[in-house]
Amino acid sequence: MTVDPALPIPPPALGGAPAAPVGRAWTARFGLIWLGLWAAQLAPIQLLLPLQLAELDPDHKVRDFALVNGLAGLAALVALPLFGALCDRSRSPLGRRRVWVAGGVLTYVAGLLLTGGAGSWTAVAGAWLLAQLGLYAAMAGLTATIADQVPTEQRGAVSAAIYGPQALGIVVGLGLVTAVGGEAGVGYPLLAALLVVVAVPWLLRSRDTRPAEAGRPPSLAAALRSTWRAPARSPDYAWAFAGRLLVNLGNALGTTYLLYFLTDGLRVADPEGSLLVLTLVYLVATVTATWGGGILSDRTGRRRVFVAGAAVLQAAACAVLVVAPSWPSALVAGLLLGAGYGAYTSVDQALVTQVLPDARTVAGELGVMNVAVVAPQALAPLLAGLLIAQLGGYDVLFTVAGLATVCGALTVGRIRSVR
Repeated sequence: MTVDPALPIPPPALGGAPAAPVGRAWTARFGLIWLGLWAAQLAPIQLLLPLQLAELDPDHKVRDFALVNGLAGLAALVALPLFGALCDRSRSPLGRRRVWVAGGVLTYVAGLLLTGGAGSWTAVAGAWLLAQLGLYAAMAGLTATIADQVPTEQRGAVSAAIYGPQALGIVVGLGLVTAVGGEAGVGYPLLAALLVVVAVPWLLRSRDTRPAEAGRPPSLAAALRSTWRAPARSPDYAWAFAGRLLVNLGNALGTTYLLYFLTDGLRVADPEGSLLVLTLVYLVATVTATWGGGILSDRTGRRRVFVAGAAVLQAAACAVLVVAPSWPSALVAGLLLGAGYGAYTSVDQALVTQVLPDARTVAGELGVMNVAVVAPQALAPLLAGLLIAQLGGYDVLFTVAGLATVCGALTVGRIRSVR
């Protein structure tokens, strides 16, 4: 374990993985809160925000959507590492992880309600930014919990409890907002209520581990220095970050403008209904591959081959849409993309927890890693809008998405400390 010279050297025990396994009830509560977080995040991105912005400013809907998400992506670059470092330093009676999850959920709910009532695209941008800050705070506490409490040999399966609910959250969220006709004033409050309901079991039952004083960074400044120096101190950490950034960027480019692709590219008769069907296909493939990939990775003790293979599957999905763009090919692409992204997310999360350089700044280091998950989702609309409007349309968009995932797969081979 490499340590920052600005921090005192920790005792060896701090670098060891937890030994006691977590149970099924723990994993179920963990997955349930992630279901609410993903539903509240992805249903607006896929449906509510595009419809809301199209109603508020129809002539500039693509630009507005890109700017709203781009602002949240830029905030993630600062907020995720900062919240992680603060989480590592927290001493709340609720526990240093749980207090961030609780505060994040409350902030997220407030942001969702404000977004639903926004009357201009600039108001939408500000309210959605508040919601995303809540998401980032909750992520800081939840992702650090894996490194704190889950043994290495369970991390693939437990990581599946983060990303399996991602696909299910899209369908649950889209189902809720579609049922009310995509109305912002009703859809956002429904998602906020869902988030509160599924977060309560975790917040009531979770128990933080309490590290000794030597297990905490001595100051916020020291924690931030250690976090930002982590890529330079650990090449494996740097390669894992690069791969995660590229694969998530490819996935975000391939999915963010699906509603507009179905409407303007394929010209299907019912774009919103078709999006729900496509999302269901994606769901089945993703959930199956997420759990299957995570469990197989745990049993074999291998991470890299699963991560690289899953990234290649996502590239194949993009190739299908470039070569033969049609509704049937979109269904095939949804199946491939779901299988690839599902296996990738669970195994990559497990891999990432095994390359963290310093056990005292886990939340901060994972905060940097979370930038590679959240920033592509937020910044992809900006890049995708440029590719669609200026550089050749959806063919170019899906080509760039596929190339990004291939490059992400290649970086995995540079990691040496994990099989």
